[in-house]
Amino acid sequence: MSTQGRRGFLRSSLLATAAGAATVGGAGVVGSAQAAGAVAAPALVASVKPIVFKFQSSWATRDIFNEFAQDFAKKVNDMSGGQLRIDVYPANSLVKSFGIQNAVHKGQLDGGHGVPTYWHDRNAAFSLFGSGPSFGMNANQFLAWMNYGGGQALYDELVQKTMNLNIQGFLYGPLAPQPLGWFKQRIDKVKDLQGLRFRAVGLAAEVFKEMGLQTTALPAHDIVAWLDKGLIDAAEFNNPSSDRALGFPSVSNVCMIRSFHQACEVFEVIFNRDRFNSLSFELRSMIKYALQAASADMSWKAADRFSTDYEEMRRKQGVRFFSTPEEILKAQLAAWKKIILRESVNSPIFKKIIESQQRFAKKAVGFELDFSPPVRMDYTYWFGAS
Repeated sequence: MSTQGRRGFLRSSLLATAAGAATVGGAGVVGSAQAAGAVAAPALVASVKPIVFKFQSSWATRDIFNEFAQDFAKKVNDMSGGQLRIDVYPANSLVKSFGIQNAVHKGQLDGGHGVPTYWHDRNAAFSLFGSGPSFGMNANQFLAWMNYGGGQALYDELVQKTMNLNIQGFLYGPLAPQPLGWFKQRIDKVKDLQGLRFRAVGLAAEVFKEMGLQTTALPAHDIVAWLDKGLIDAAEFNNPSSDRALGFPSVSNVCMIRSFHQACEVFEVIFNRDRFNSLSFELRSMIKYALQAASADMSWKAADRFSTDYEEMRRKQGVRFFSTPEEILKAQLAAWKKIILRESVNSPIFKKIIESQQRFAKKAVGFELDFSPPVRMDYTYWFGAS
């Protein structure tokens, strides 16, 4: 049979099948090939039931972080064309925020959205994935290390081999450096911090302990209530939009900005590994590419929303923002050095991750410093001193 003959045969067979499907239930014979296609196609689409993944975020509904989680899920849902649907529930809907990793491991949840530092108590190396020393890297450079510098393989080693968790995780979503925190009064020197009861998590909490603070790990939705009741003296969370939505300006009007305690944080999306691997190659690939798209989209949205909320708090809510003094920044770096040395002795995987990050940062940040013009000079030229 010729090529043209084979095409004609296949076309006739497909049309006949479609026409036959259209007659089921006494609907009558469709009189043309075009009508047959129009009737049959919706029936095929309607028969596909989506695979539903039950996710929980670590964030309150009002927090922009929960919005970022929903944005990622929507990209997957739209791109899959109805084959896969990720349903995202806010913090504490199904399990406690600090219990998400365990719930995903056991299959009680199909996945979760949060940050690796929340699992610091299980292994300090978790905090190195976005909440450790930055070595000068910003969050986007950190993700470059994850994707091109060996970070993903080290993350998988920690999660699946060292911790033996039935989890497949990915990092995405570059965040701005965090403020030092919210205080009752301006902080001018390290001595002003010593003895304060302070909210912090992961290795960042260890940094503040080295500097003389008493730290308490709290999920986002509890922080402002604890401040209001006087159970803690000061706190950090993350960014102007989250901090504003959580209500920080209602309990404090002093925010110290610029800090090395969490200078390159990113989000973590985790899946129950068995559930993830049960998906087709196409759907697994779709999730990975949706994470890349969400990283870009999130960074654009954050540039708009973080700056807007920063200005709103300054101009309308009376919040006073002060730059963290150099003395405190240097004390943070010294604290990081002590922590790195201590943890590297105790944990081979910690040491392995740190050394990999240092190698990548020396190269990537060195390039950035050499090639980038001074941003403050450019800004000041056009707008004056901020």
